[in-house]
Amino acid sequence: MNQPRLPHPLARLLSSWGLGRAASTAQAESGELPVRLSSRDYARSRTTVVRDMGFDQPLLWVVVALLCWGLVMVYSASIALPDNPRFRNYSHEHFVIRHAIAICIGAVAGLLAFQVPLKRWEKASPWLFFGALVLLVIVLIPFIGKGVNGARRWIPLGVMNFQPSELAKLAMVMYAAGYMVRRMEVKERFFRAVAPMGVALALAGFLLLLQPDMGAFIVIAVIAMGILFLGGVNARMFFLIAGLLTAVFAVLILSSPWRRERVFAYLDPFSAEHALGKGYQLSHALIAFGRGEWFGVGLGGSVEKLHWLPEAHTDFLLAVIGEEFGLVGVLVLIALFMWMVRRIMQIGRQAIALDQVFAGLVAQGIGLWIGFQAFINIGVNLGALPTKGLTLPFMSYGGSAILMNMIAIAIVLRIDHENRKLMHGGRV
Repeated sequence: MNQPRLPHPLARLLSSWGLGRAASTAQAESGELPVRLSSRDYARSRTTVVRDMGFDQPLLWVVVALLCWGLVMVYSASIALPDNPRFRNYSHEHFVIRHAIAICIGAVAGLLAFQVPLKRWEKASPWLFFGALVLLVIVLIPFIGKGVNGARRWIPLGVMNFQPSELAKLAMVMYAAGYMVRRMEVKERFFRAVAPMGVALALAGFLLLLQPDMGAFIVIAVIAMGILFLGGVNARMFFLIAGLLTAVFAVLILSSPWRRERVFAYLDPFSAEHALGKGYQLSHALIAFGRGEWFGVGLGGSVEKLHWLPEAHTDFLLAVIGEEFGLVGVLVLIALFMWMVRRIMQIGRQAIALDQVFAGLVAQGIGLWIGFQAFINIGVNLGALPTKGLTLPFMSYGGSAILMNMIAIAIVLRIDHENRKLMHGGRV
């Protein structure tokens, strides 16, 4: 019986999944695989990733679940804040309403971002990075940038305060992916391949440290390093650059008294010296996890959020989750993030197998961004890492973070949509 043949990109993708082992050597070399398209065999095969909806629905629903859970937890963690004189002019629903507005704005922005083909993102990537740098400069200008607790990181926009460092994370993903595609032929030559990228990273890092926002700088550095590695930069070069960055961060910590104090407080948060100082947040976060035990004290039952744990609705939202849902709730949350990051990386690998290198690196860069930031936030809350001002993606209160997270996921879904079109033999 004559069997139809799949187009070349799909053959390569299936072979990368181990589905082309039954094909002959000649067929593998020609890039075509015979596939039986009977409904039973099709349903049983892993090609069922091509569905009628055109994008990865489980990934979307996991994101929706995290957003909804985060909305509930922001309300739970912030409902008592107006009892504090600092927030006496706010209603009990102030933060949850603003968080809900940010989610709605992010949903609209994500829908618009989904309509943009990856080829347009690739062309615009240098300009997007340049625009992010301009905003990082603007936020430092007095009377424009908004300062909170000694840090100038926000630009007031009325309905929300926009944080340019969040845009810089997405811009770095785009710029690094586009850079690796443009300079693919020189990726084995250290200075020609890496030096310009290093200059861009150093410029962004310098502007972030002026705010100061070392946490965002670390995330952006990890994004850039990860894309360089995934893009094929020589392993010796990669570890050399990683060593240099590690040395830079070590110098930054050692040269700053308050950063050194954070590290010492992390090592012994319950000591008399740190319990009421730099170790105060961490010690109360650990108390919250201890109160939660296995199954938690129940939704709304947290005591630590009642003015004991600072920033309970932002950086330390996980501590409230641990207190109200216990170890089981924390493990479920970690499992959701692990599944999400794994699926995003799979979409990136699919794109690269289909010769969409820029799209694949963008997806994997977004996976690194979300996964690493979630890892840092979870580690800080659990006392495994020094305190750092990074929010939990999709869940913590923060309008610009939610906005950029949703745009990033929309881009990943667009990449998956284009993968499916190519696997059907279409064009993007």
